[in-house]
Amino acid sequence: MASKLTDADYLALADFRYSVRQFLAFSEGEAAQCGLTPQQHQALLVIRAAPPGTTTIGHVAERLILKPHSATGLVNRMEGLGLVRREPSPRDKRQAVLSLTPGALQILETLSATHREEIRRLLPAVTRLLELLDVS
Repeated sequence: MASKLTDADYLALADFRYSVRQFLAFSEGEAAQCGLTPQQHQALLVIRAAPPGTTTIGHVAERLILKPHSATGLVNRMEGLGLVRREPSPRDKRQAVLSLTPGALQILETLSATHREEIRRLLPAVTRLLELLDVS
């Protein structure tokens, strides 16, 4: 049975959520500077993180918690911006496999490097909050 939450627990939870919001605001700002929406940035990450030749619109929808038609619209816009390519799936001709263009890969590399640095900066504070919450 979980122990009763203390005032310190509520403070740590509030501070943790604040840290998460700060990171998300940072991320949104960095994406905007590169001409991307937060969803487009996340979609680039999803496509890049998957093994080559495996990412479908369904996978993007799942990872971004979108309905399939919303993911289709997102991918259509990204394709129109020259960020994503669609190719017929060699395994299932009803599906398209998504890949990133060289330009999208460059944008993502820049964004990912700045995000990694921000995570490194936040790590001590977040680690302290997690220790206060005793979640390990």
